[in-house]
Amino acid sequence: MSINDNILIKIRDMKDSLTPVEKMLAEYILENFEEIPHLSIKSLAQLTKTSDASVLRFCKTLGYTGYRSFIVSISASIGSMDEEQKHQYTDIQPGDDLNTIISNISRNNIKSIEDTMSVINKDAIDRAVKVLRECKRIVFFGIGASGLVCVDAEQKFTRINKMCHAYTDGHSQLTAATLLEKTDVAIFISNSGDTVDILDSLEIAKKTGACIIAITKYNKSDLAQKADIVLSISTPELTIRSGAMGSRIAMLTVIDILFAGVASAEYRNVKKYLTKTHNIILSKHRK
Repeated sequence: MSINDNILIKIRDMKDSLTPVEKMLAEYILENFEEIPHLSIKSLAQLTKTSDASVLRFCKTLGYTGYRSFIVSISASIGSMDEEQKHQYTDIQPGDDLNTIISNISRNNIKSIEDTMSVINKDAIDRAVKVLRECKRIVFFGIGASGLVCVDAEQKFTRINKMCHAYTDGHSQLTAATLLEKTDVAIFISNSGDTVDILDSLEIAKKTGACIIAITKYNKSDLAQKADIVLSISTPELTIRSGAMGSRIAMLTVIDILFAGVASAEYRNVKKYLTKTHNIILSKHRK
């Protein structure tokens, strides 16, 4: 179960990775979500020119055992979708004044975090924190903006004396993946989940027996399907003008959650490491 479960956000994020029939269902549901709770499985199949079996497969793709539980979840999400429509992601526009930019970017970042809380699975977070506490070493893999998230993660976990390293280019990632061991955790960070360099390293990492954690957009990507633990994020569907701002904020939030989860569980030991690192940095500032 997600932290703030919203099936309509899940459908929005999953839509482009679905089969053509499932995508047709997804688009109809998103456009007519208020009427969906009143429809039988047969009525929805007729309206979307699909079949009862297709509707049922769609429900199971999204993690539901049947149509009834799917409808209950749709009903629960409708209220929040009214707010969703009031606070849509806003792309960068030519000539925007500074007040507009400040407002839009701040709102987008807040929304990325809120939407991520609708798709990320609490049990998956719990499992990830557990393996991070028990592992010998943590290795982060990411390219571009995702690589910056890896560097942030390395800095955080190093502060609490966890052996870890971030690899942010394809060649070094291949080497690092080859040297993984069963006692290691490899965290692969990619918004799309289809970055070639990441998938190449993932194939090697899988063979080592290391635990694979994916931080990636909520969809049916190769990365999500091959990872042992998937921590999903939700990101805006904007143009290239915005770059990877939304996904970066969502990924950083997930890293912060993992870090806090480990630090809290091991607080007695962690406190001394945080104090030591804080004091040494503070002493540099005073010089």
